Amino acid sequence: MGNLAAKTVHRTNTDRFTRLKDSIADYIECKDSILTGLEDQERIEIQKRKIMERLGATEKEWNDYKWQLANRFTDIKDFADLIGISPKSIERIEEIGRTYRYAISPYYLSLIDPKDLNCPIRRQAVPSPDELNLDGDLDPMDEAGWTPVDSVTRRYPDRLIIKVTNACGMYCRFCQRRRMIGEIDNNVSWNKIKTAIDYVRKNKEIRDVLITGGDSFMLSDRMIEKLLRSLREIDHVEIIRFGTRTPVTLPQRITENLVNILKKYHPVYVNTHFNSPREITKESKEACERLANAGIPLGNQMVLLNGVNNDPYIVRKLNQNLLKSRVKPYYIFHPKTVKGTSHFWVRIEEGLEIMETLRGRTSGMAIPTYIVNGPGGLGKTPILPNYLMYIGDEKAVFRNWEGKTFEVDNK
Repeated sequence: MGNLAAKTVHRTNTDRFTRLKDSIADYIECKDSILTGLEDQERIEIQKRKIMERLGATEKEWNDYKWQLANRFTDIKDFADLIGISPKSIERIEEIGRTYRYAISPYYLSLIDPKDLNCPIRRQAVPSPDELNLDGDLDPMDEAGWTPVDSVTRRYPDRLIIKVTNACGMYCRFCQRRRMIGEIDNNVSWNKIKTAIDYVRKNKEIRDVLITGGDSFMLSDRMIEKLLRSLREIDHVEIIRFGTRTPVTLPQRITENLVNILKKYHPVYVNTHFNSPREITKESKEACERLANAGIPLGNQMVLLNGVNNDPYIVRKLNQNLLKSRVKPYYIFHPKTVKGTSHFWVRIEEGLEIMETLRGRTSGMAIPTYIVNGPGGLGKTPILPNYLMYIGDEKAVFRNWEGKTFEVDNK
């Protein structure tokens, strides 16, 4: 009887572990076809060399973020042939450019696969005729209505954001603040930033300040340090955060000098913005690791984008590889209804499906919070698949990630 019982337990355990293995077999089968930039490095290097030759650049110049900024591509005629744009499409892109500005760093351009018309990097960086769709609003979150002083947006009781620039390393086609881009890059004057800091100083309940833009790391090192020093002089400011996409679109910006400045003013956090596994390259990984090695916690805020990442396997591959770069998946943002971005919009069910397929099938560290922003500035609202099926005075009934139900006493 003892041997029979042992065999039964062994068979049960074998069945259990086989079931677990089978639950991710579909992902294991397809994940190698979802390339990260690291896995596509050889092709990217070929593109890089073509772009360097076009611009007459040296390796030293390529690795200088100021050179990257000075040489952003802002005219489709200068790079159309590098990424396989047809003459007819050039005319359409020029038309869009008269309404919505675009600029692409040479580095980020090198990530575009010229043979893939649906390349997720291309979709994020190169203007699309769909941008002329009139659906949406230029300021759906009503940031203007939540502005107590210039450059400040405050929607929550203990935290706020300070917008310090309209500049970015690359102007994302889905940007929620495309209304701010304008025709030229402008950093906010120190007088306006000082007014924002004074507002923080006068409101003692503010304990968390997010510096954003545009891209907050477009400020000079000197200005970033001046800003950090001023905020750290305020006793009730506990946390300082930076919102930046430079590790993704301009990793050369994460210099040793910048990192040394940031780590002097801890606790400092950085939230970045990877949307595709193809954005995880040797350079972006090194930029993130440079920040992490300085004790700066990194979070990722992915925007759910049609044709870029609205696929459960793509998000799983992205998030698992972000963790390998020491970046914690923090938020998945449901796309905002910004005018000119309707081709990126997805249904909420798509986001819920992604969350459903992450839970239980990957580490909890790789599972962000799915966020829908309330229109008009009603704030971030988290949503999850429904795991709580019933709650009463005596018990609660749940389902787990496999769909199995269980009860918990609730007395």
